[in-house]
This record gives sequence, structure tokens and C-alpha cells, in this order.
Amino acid sequence: MKAVHFGAGNIGRGFVGLILHKAGYEVVFADVNADLIDALATTPSYVVTEVGDGASVWTVDNYRALNSATHEADVIAEIASADIVTTAVGPNVLRFVAPLIAKAIVDRSADLAPLTVMACENAINATDLLKVEVVKSLPDAALADGAIFANTAVDRIVPGQDPDAGLNVTVESFFEWAIESTPFGATTPVIPDAHFVDDLAPYIERKLFTVNTGHATAAYHGFAAGVSSMSEAFSTPEIAAEVRAVLAETKALLVAKHGFDPEVQQAYIDKNMVRFANPELSDTVDRVGRQPLRKLGRNERFVGPAAELAERGLASDALVRTMGVALEFDVAEDPQSVELQQLLTDSAPEEFVTSVTGLDAAHPLYPAVLEVVRAHQK
Repeated sequence: MKAVHFGAGNIGRGFVGLILHKAGYEVVFADVNADLIDALATTPSYVVTEVGDGASVWTVDNYRALNSATHEADVIAEIASADIVTTAVGPNVLRFVAPLIAKAIVDRSADLAPLTVMACENAINATDLLKVEVVKSLPDAALADGAIFANTAVDRIVPGQDPDAGLNVTVESFFEWAIESTPFGATTPVIPDAHFVDDLAPYIERKLFTVNTGHATAAYHGFAAGVSSMSEAFSTPEIAAEVRAVLAETKALLVAKHGFDPEVQQAYIDKNMVRFANPELSDTVDRVGRQPLRKLGRNERFVGPAAELAERGLASDALVRTMGVALEFDVAEDPQSVELQQLLTDSAPEEFVTSVTGLDAAHPLYPAVLEVVRAHQK
């Protein structure tokens, strides 16, 4: 069995690549980072070290690495003969890998089973987004039947790594990879560490609106408080209280929308608060808070749940408060942070809210978000 994985970074090597390796796949990493690909191509193995309950140490081998910028034809050929292609590149990069997948589908032998395509991103229904881009690149949309596109929900904390770690990766021991089963019919891929579910939406939103929302909340409040590390942020009572307030609101949405048992969701929150505070997984608020424009997007971790709460007449005060704090995120090394600050300087508050959050003036959440933007600009 062979899998091609786009994105050879820490998540690619320490999460998706590791699980595919444990499932018995030869993994072909594809990335545009020449130094990283060269290191993988000349190294027979790397080590993934888990920290936390039930931790293990894994040696990953039986992989190859290709530069998808300079060896595009080779990557296409690998995908054309692979069983699975996965991504961990960020939602905004999916449109760049889609043409290679499309060309591979065209070249794929009719004797092979359909190619399984799964985007493993921190976004709702990311594989659907990838499929749209793949279909755009196909000469005939019907050729998309040569692949099975399945959405996934992924959850594993992979912190910033020691600069001297090389290819080795430290990750938390807890992880979850949920894959929608419906596209596969009766035969699902062989991935023992993943679990296949009929309805993925509750899993995606529970993870995004708990793990990602909570993590980013601590990062933005931590940055505003002058805290540098995530572990310090979660050990600061005022910041931890803000995270719990936000997650109480997203819990209310998840219970109302998906029927989660309130006690089960609260246990999930409590478990994640422990995960977040693990000093062995400490990260920086600058790194976790990066790309604030994306994180303030319409379907993302703050506006998404707050908008649905407002539509239901439920409170979203803590979420809105955190959106206001996120406007303070000013890190010169992060291009989106720089762009955010420029937009706040150049845009009228109404224009900013509409363009950044995607909310229109008629939405019930709009007045509250407009108020925090006006307050920040003043």
C-alpha cells in the first residue's frame, strides 16, 4: 500500500505520516520546502516522541520524499499509482496541490481502485474544498469519479519543536482522526488508528469549536497580557477563565445543534484544558495566534460559533470579547498580523467587519462585532 502526503512539516511527519506508516503504507512526502525534502530524502528514518498519558516512541521509516515544486511530474506519477493521498498544508494551500491530484486522476489506470483523497486540515469540510479545486483542474468533471473524496476531522497537539530536533517530532499522546464513511460504501481504507463515522459534522465542529477555539482564545488573551508561552497562559487564572467562558458558549451551541450530552461535552472541555496546560507541549502565543485574519473568518473558530449562537438567541459575549482581543495581535513575523493591523488603520469599522468576518449588517451578531472593532480603532 502507498500513500502520498502533501505537507512534510511537523504535523505531516508527527501525525498523518505516522498513522499511515503504522497502518503499513509506504509514505511519499511531497512539499515545496527544499531543505526539508532533501533532509527526508537522505535520511532513512525519524523519531516521533509522544508525551502525556500512554506515551510511546515511534520510529518512522519506509518513506520517500519529493519536491512538489521542482519534481511535479514525479509527484503526479506517485499519486497516480497510490491508494491514498492526504494533505496537511493549510486550507489556503489546497488550491495549489489540487492540479497535481487532478493530473494524477487523469493518468490513473482504470485497473486501479478509486484514489482516496482526504484533506487533514483545521477547517470544516476541507476535503470538499479540495474537491472543488480538483474538479476545476480536470478536463471533464466526470473524471472525479476516479477518486473518493472523504472529509476528516483531525486532532493532535503538535507544538513548536526544538530547533535542534531535525526531522524528529514531539507530539502529544492523545490524537483523533475521524473520517466520514459514507463515500466509501462497504469498503473503507485500512487505517486502524482512524475511526470511520456516518456523520462527521458533529466531530468536526466539536473539535474545531473546542480545541481550536480554546487554543486560539488563550493565545490572543495571552498576547494581550504580555505572556509568551501557552503553558503560562493556561496557568494564568484570568486567561484560563476567559477560555472556559468561551468554551461554555461553544458547548451551548454544540449541545443545541448536535445533541451532545452536556456532561459529556463538559468532560471533553475539562480533558482539553488539561491537554492545553501540559508543560511538555508548551508553545508560544505568537505561533498559535498566527494567521489572525483566517481565524477571524466567517466559518472559523470564533465567528462561526458566535454567529450560530446569535441566530439561536444564545449568548456569545466571551467569543465576541475574544475577537476584540484578537485585534491586538501584532507580530511582525506573521504576514496576516501585519495585514490585520493595516486593515484596522485603513478601513472604516463597517468595511472591516464585512470584509474580515463575512458578516453582513443584517446578521444578529454584526452589531456586537462592530462595537468591538470601533472600540479597538478608537
